[in-house]
Amino acid sequence: MSIVEICQWLQDTAWATSLRESELVFPLLEGSHLLGIAISFGTLLILDLRLTGLLFRYEAVSRLTRAVMPVSVAGFTWMFLSGGLLFASQAVKAWGSVYFRIKLALMLLAGINALVFELTLRRHVRDWDSEIIPPLRARLAGYLAITLWAGVICAGRTMAYNL
Repeated sequence: MSIVEICQWLQDTAWATSLRESELVFPLLEGSHLLGIAISFGTLLILDLRLTGLLFRYEAVSRLTRAVMPVSVAGFTWMFLSGGLLFASQAVKAWGSVYFRIKLALMLLAGINALVFELTLRRHVRDWDSEIIPPLRARLAGYLAITLWAGVICAGRTMAYNL
């Protein structure tokens, strides 16, 4: 079974068809997906701007992390779930969109960036937690995260207008 056939099966399920054809649920889901993006990216942006050393220089990285990550995870969870439902409702069109594939690739790279940060830099955060300018690798992780998530948002919005 090809990916396109799986996408066709998914979007032909009764619940995906109902979602796609709903004049109320689909737009509400789309709007709440955008809200999830704003919450997730907005809170991560605070942390990433601290990692770059551009803003919040006098806040400890560990303190900001504790403050923003629960909200960011909640926003990301909602964004991911609502995005999955939106995908299911138009799976064939979405999969056929180059912007969707770019979005997925950028999300994968953002996830790898976060994983590398967690596995390598997080354990040493106490060494540079309160430094005004974090070490180069932390700054690079912050800049990369900002760039990748901005790309995810741009690709997603472009995809929405080209389906």
